Amino acid sequence: MISRPIYIEQLKNFINKPQIKIITGIRRSGKSTVLRLLKEALLSSGVREDQLISVNFESFAFSEFTSAQKLYQYVKEKIQQDKKSYLLLDEIQEVDGWEKAVNSFLVDFNTDIYITGSNSHLLSSELATYLAGRYVEIPVFTLSFREFLDFRNHYFPEEETKINSFTAYLRMGGFPVIHTVNYDEETAYKVVRDIYSSVILRDTVQRYKIREVELLERVIRYAFDNIGNPFSGKNVADYFKNQQRKTDINTIYNYLHALEGAFILYRVPRYDIKGKEILKTQEKFYASDVSLVYATMGYRDRMISGILENIVFLELKRRGFQVYIGKLDNKEIDFIAEKHGEKIYIQVAFKLESKQTVEREFSPLLAVEDHYPKYVVTMDDFWKDSIEGVRHLYIADFLLSDSL
Repeated sequence: MISRPIYIEQLKNFINKPQIKIITGIRRSGKSTVLRLLKEALLSSGVREDQLISVNFESFAFSEFTSAQKLYQYVKEKIQQDKKSYLLLDEIQEVDGWEKAVNSFLVDFNTDIYITGSNSHLLSSELATYLAGRYVEIPVFTLSFREFLDFRNHYFPEEETKINSFTAYLRMGGFPVIHTVNYDEETAYKVVRDIYSSVILRDTVQRYKIREVELLERVIRYAFDNIGNPFSGKNVADYFKNQQRKTDINTIYNYLHALEGAFILYRVPRYDIKGKEILKTQEKFYASDVSLVYATMGYRDRMISGILENIVFLELKRRGFQVYIGKLDNKEIDFIAEKHGEKIYIQVAFKLESKQTVEREFSPLLAVEDHYPKYVVTMDDFWKDSIEGVRHLYIADFLLSDSL
């Protein structure tokens, strides 16, 4: 296994702390591997093998654990009362009423609990009822560019010069399984389509009891086709109406809510910089991995600006930023990212091919009157000048930067 230190270091900060550690993310993003890496870290720290209780609820070996009561009984029999037990519970959402069992483990035994789940709504009302204030979320994303390079160097060291490029990452996306075998693009997209189909069926259609699967697929394709563009339910409803497919706005937002829950889409609100408030309109949606867009829509050069935005957005999320779309009078800033009271402002573009393009991308950032870092990020790697303090970076350099 290749280490993913960004997540292991976060988890290490909470080892033997009273909070339940909830590792979330889209299927096949690497949550199970992170759990195995954590197990290795625990063993290395002196925890004994008999103190670890691991259950993968997607394994047939544990298919009988369909209820919280059966899970509780199994764990109770495994726990040694005179020692701390470490519970590693993978894909917990497969167990009905799992939160009752987890709450009981916390109350009844001396335990340190780690669980994974493929639905963000694990952290919604049903969890809050039992575990309010007693859990911490560790979101796991598909591979960052830095992790992509680590994977390719590990599995294909002879191709280092050829593969270690941003273009390869741009075209293949970040699902770890894609980078453990030397797939061509067509085969890689087929693998991603299978992941996508599993997520749609198990984490969207079945969980939310969606009947109009064809309409759900249309909503997804519309969202993917409009990556980086302002989005509204009314626009989607009008689009479907023009295609003689009538639907209402509430249904569209319900489907978007389900897609967010399954980590297929991320919603990004707009923030009024002058008014210092979050706006309720013209939000944007981004995919949890750009390969999902290619697998369902095909690769299209015209989408490159939105795809680059998507990649930058995911990198900001990996680094723990709260991300917003910026509004400043009639100008838009692609991203305002906030963490620990600090901000960065980012514009993303394909290339700065003319004075007009330079003006368009730099002027919104130059209009922001504060001292926080500001970047224009593009595919241009031949000039990296700053303009009045606004830095221009090649996107690969931005993704690998340690100073964000």
